[in-house]
Amino acid sequence: MTMKTNLSRRAFLSASTAAVSTGLVAFPHLAIAKSKAISSTTSLFGAPPPGVAKLNANENPYGPSPKAIIAMTEAISKGAYYVGGAGETLKAMIAERHGLTKNHIILSSGSSSALTNLAMMASQKGSILGSDLFWDATSFMGTRNSEHGIKRTPKTDDLSVDLDAMYFAVDGSIALAQICNPNNPTGSIVSPQKLQEFCKKVSQKTMVLVDEAYNEITDEPEENSMIPLIKDGYNVVVTRTFSKIYGLAGMRVGYMIAAPETAQLISTYGHNHFYDLNQAGVAAAVASYNDTAFLNYSKSKILEAREMIATAVAANGLTALPSQTSFMFVNLGDINAEDFRQGMAKENVMIRGVYQDYTHWSRVSVGKLPDVEKYIAAMPKVLDSLS
Repeated sequence: MTMKTNLSRRAFLSASTAAVSTGLVAFPHLAIAKSKAISSTTSLFGAPPPGVAKLNANENPYGPSPKAIIAMTEAISKGAYYVGGAGETLKAMIAERHGLTKNHIILSSGSSSALTNLAMMASQKGSILGSDLFWDATSFMGTRNSEHGIKRTPKTDDLSVDLDAMYFAVDGSIALAQICNPNNPTGSIVSPQKLQEFCKKVSQKTMVLVDEAYNEITDEPEENSMIPLIKDGYNVVVTRTFSKIYGLAGMRVGYMIAAPETAQLISTYGHNHFYDLNQAGVAAAVASYNDTAFLNYSKSKILEAREMIATAVAANGLTALPSQTSFMFVNLGDINAEDFRQGMAKENVMIRGVYQDYTHWSRVSVGKLPDVEKYIAAMPKVLDSLS
C-alpha cells in the first residue's frame, strides 16, 4: 500500500512539474499549446510576448511595487478564504487619508465593478449624462437592461469636456452626470476650480460622478480631486483604482467614495464587496497604497515616455492633445485610426483603434521606454504606408 502511494505521488509530481515547465495546464480542458501562446499577441497572463510593445491598455508595466509583490506572495496561502481583515484595513487607510470614515468607502474589482453598480442604480431613475467622448464602458453595462441610456453633450472643436453644455443638459431626465477627469481617451483635464463649481451646482440637481482613475498621474493630484466635496456634503461620488499608477491592473482592486447612505445604496446593486475581491489583490493594495518611492518612480517614467511620444508625434508632422495621463490621443490627419492600428500591429506594436466616430484619432499608452522607442521607430514607416 505504501509503495503504491509513493509511486502515485511521484507520478503526480512528475506530471505536475512537466506541465509547469512547459507552460501547460494539467487539466486537458484548460490546456493551451505553448507554441500558440507564444505566437499570440498576448500571453496567457495578458503580458506581451517578447518583441511586442503593448501600448493599448494604459497599464503601468513598472508595477507591481516590490512591497506589493512580497505582500501578494504571502497572501497566496490564504487564497482559500474570502477577503476579510485586509479589506477593512484598506478601507481604513483610504478613509484616513481623506478625513472620511470607512462607511464612505466601497471596495471594488478595479473601479469597474462599483461604477457599473452605480450606473445600474442611476438607470433605474433616468439617463446618464456625459461628454461626447468619455470612458463609457461601465455606463453601457449599467444601462443595458434599462429603458434609460446615455446622453452626450455635443462635440467640441478641441475635444474638451464642455461643462456649461453639461450643466444646461441636466434636467429631470438625468439621474447621473459623469465626468472622467482626466478624461479617457483624450487625456485632457478640467480646471479644478471650474470642475468644483460645476459639481457644486449640478449636485443640487442630480448626482455627479467624477472618475479619477488617472488622478495620481496629474501634475497636481490633490488639487484636481473632487473628494473634498464629498466631505463637505455635496451629492458627489468619486472613483479611484489601483489599475493605473499602482501597476495592479490584473489584480482588480479599486474603490468608490461617497456619502455613507449613498455608498450603502450603491452596494445593494452588486455583491458584497469583499466577495468581489481577491486576497492577493487587496494585500498588494494595502502594501503599495503609501509606497511613495514606487509611485514617484513610476510617475517619472510615465512622464518621460509621454514626452518621447509627444516629440515623435511632432516630428512626424502630427499633433496630439495635451495629456495629464499615461496615454496620448494623437490626431492622424487623414489617416484612419483603425488602419494605423493594424499597421502598427504588423510592426509588433499594440495601440488602440477608432473610438466612436473619431476615425482619425489614435490613442497610444505609455510603456517601458524600449517599447515606446519601438512605437516611435514604427510610426513613420506605417504613416508612409497609409499616405
